[in-house]
Amino acid sequence: MPQTFDYELIRQLANILDETNLTEIEVEQEKLKIRVARTAAPVTITQGGGWAPPSAMPAGGAPVVAAAPVAVEAPKAADPAANPGAVPSPMVGTAYLAPEPGARSFVEVGDTVKEGQTVMIIEAMKHLNHIPAPRAGRVTAIFVENGQPVEFGEPLLIIE
Repeated sequence: MPQTFDYELIRQLANILDETNLTEIEVEQEKLKIRVARTAAPVTITQGGGWAPPSAMPAGGAPVVAAAPVAVEAPKAADPAANPGAVPSPMVGTAYLAPEPGARSFVEVGDTVKEGQTVMIIEAMKHLNHIPAPRAGRVTAIFVENGQPVEFGEPLLIIE
């Protein structure tokens, strides 16, 4: 079963960093490991998914002063398509999470849905296709962004 992120926990850990002036905190629960770290310089993401701080001294010799970003590290999740609660895309198209621009999303992580309830829209060939929930349950993950192209069979979200 893929891990879902507890964004509230991540926010709480970031707040603890601010309150205690720590530079790093790590929490491990069951199979989920979250590390939140504050860096003194901007963070560069490498091809392999790691990070490396750029040089803090530019050619002129003056130190770079930057806001301290927060880095979050979590284990690689299993293939979401293998999850029994995964809702695959029934077609190629563009996914929309709300009925119109600026409107509230059909569903958000944590929402409880009924079977048949629209969870998103996929536009294909200028036709809007409402994607119904195949079962009742709670939305535990959403894998697409609003306006993102999707492929046939690509996991859109998980309903458990």
